[in-house]
Amino acid sequence: MSNIPTLQPARTDVDVDTRIDERTTDDGDHEKLAHIVLPKSAVTEAYITGTPVTALCGKSWVPTRDPGRYPVCETCKEILNAARGRQGKPPI
Repeated sequence: MSNIPTLQPARTDVDVDTRIDERTTDDGDHEKLAHIVLPKSAVTEAYITGTPVTALCGKSWVPTRDPGRYPVCETCKEILNAARGRQGKPPI
């Protein structure tokens, strides 16, 4: 007889880790908010050029999604309403 190793059956008693990692690793999509950027044309330019914009609340990102699908950032809204109030315009 030769010294040929024999194959062993595959293991069937493997432990499976069923925990879910709920952390996000994307660029802020976990917030799911629409931010206010002034002037509005800056957002259009950022879509085209891929450059980041900065919202009134200070968040910086490159816009890639339709903001109409998300609620407006409360901080951005408060800042805009305060500025509109100083100009005598009604809040949004």
